[in-house]
Amino acid sequence: MSIFVFDIETIPDVESGRRLLGLDNEPDDVVLEAMLAQAKEATGTTFVKYHLHKIVAISAVLRLGDQVKVWSLGTEQSSEAELIQRFFAGIDKYLPTLVSWNGTGFDLPVLHYRALYHGIPAARYWDTGEQDNSFKYNNYLNRYHMRHLDLMDTLAAYQPKAYARLDDIAKMLGFPGKMGIDGSEVLAYYQRGELKTIRDYCDTDVLNTYLVYLRFQLMRGQLSPTDYENEIILTKTLLHDSEEYHLQAFLEAWLEKE
Repeated sequence: MSIFVFDIETIPDVESGRRLLGLDNEPDDVVLEAMLAQAKEATGTTFVKYHLHKIVAISAVLRLGDQVKVWSLGTEQSSEAELIQRFFAGIDKYLPTLVSWNGTGFDLPVLHYRALYHGIPAARYWDTGEQDNSFKYNNYLNRYHMRHLDLMDTLAAYQPKAYARLDDIAKMLGFPGKMGIDGSEVLAYYQRGELKTIRDYCDTDVLNTYLVYLRFQLMRGQLSPTDYENEIILTKTLLHDSEEYHLQAFLEAWLEKE
């Protein structure tokens, strides 16, 4: 069994906004301002509707065999379509258990809309038993199946009033929590051309999610205390051996909390 923990970072999709708002001849900054103004008028915030998000980063932790890996899909030059294609290709290849924090509430709906936009096939992901009968009883789309585990939703017993922030839960458990930037700052960093910072931030989010997942598996009895400690050591070794500054910083922040 492979475990694939994922997180996405997004910005408003100006091209779609231009089409929907009928601003064909307006520059990007004017379209963006109009999109944010429309969102604020409708909801009181500048958070645009899910179908108007453009994915700029997807990060993952893959636990497979005796190895664990964390990385951002593609490169800084990859198109949105390539990032999404890589995401669903990973599902086709490994058939992993997907793990997220609020993936049902945000990440997956956005991935659905953007895969639709780019015409990206994802047959295994969408299978609910038509191709593989076992997927009828455990698939990626059913909220109460375990092929996709949304930790925020599950830990809250599917009660929105009980939802918690990943940053709070991670820190409560002694993990680093959010590092560097916040999701609300992604657009500003993207506009300054600082995509590397966004990708690094996304990496640390999936690491926090993965560590919460390990504790969840300990609580469920799926990991013994010894198994859990071995998984923690494996993760720390990954970070220690990495040449990436943001991963070393994550380990340092983690050790400081112990």
